[in-house]
Amino acid sequence: MSKEKLFKEAFDAIVECEEEKALGVVKEALAEGVDLVELLTEGFGAGIKHIGDQFGCGEVFLPELIYASEVMKTVSTEIESNMEGGGAAPKGLMVIGTVAGDVHDIGKGIVASLVKSNGVDVFDLGREVPAEEFIKKAKELGADFIGSSALLTTTMTEQKKIEELIAKEGLKGKVKTLVGGAPVTKRWADRIGADYYCEDASEAVNVVLGNAQTK
Repeated sequence: MSKEKLFKEAFDAIVECEEEKALGVVKEALAEGVDLVELLTEGFGAGIKHIGDQFGCGEVFLPELIYASEVMKTVSTEIESNMEGGGAAPKGLMVIGTVAGDVHDIGKGIVASLVKSNGVDVFDLGREVPAEEFIKKAKELGADFIGSSALLTTTMTEQKKIEELIAKEGLKGKVKTLVGGAPVTKRWADRIGADYYCEDASEAVNVVLGNAQTK
């Protein structure tokens, strides 16, 4: 099967919420030697983004979004298990989460999976995470990066709070911050003092890898 067809099969498996089909695509990709990170972004990732866009337009409903999200999580776990670096030293550590008041975590989950697949340790705090928890966990683990996602304009202020706490704790410059989410912009990132604005998962991976150093 060609790489393009595999990507299309991966896309369809997410849109159709077919877990067995999705896992079959991963198995086929492994047999064909297809890059799994590329499969995750161009195939499965594109599918979940399509579902998210449809949900935003009212073309699909919450149950479909949840089912697709669950398939995506299963696929991400399967891909991660096949990409573990055989004991290689991690290229850094990232704490990531969706900010307090926000229950959306599909995009955040994709970022976490991709970053982890590229050799960076990831601690996923989940969703509805208070700003204080980001800082607490980053200090506890000695994190190199903090990534926060906000999908609602009303929760974006939590990202500002994270930056304020980082400055207060003397972590500015020691921990790089990445912000993202549908309403988030580079202008917002600059305004609150975040180190990086990431439009999508691929950009987040590039930022992390560009700043990561093997420990």
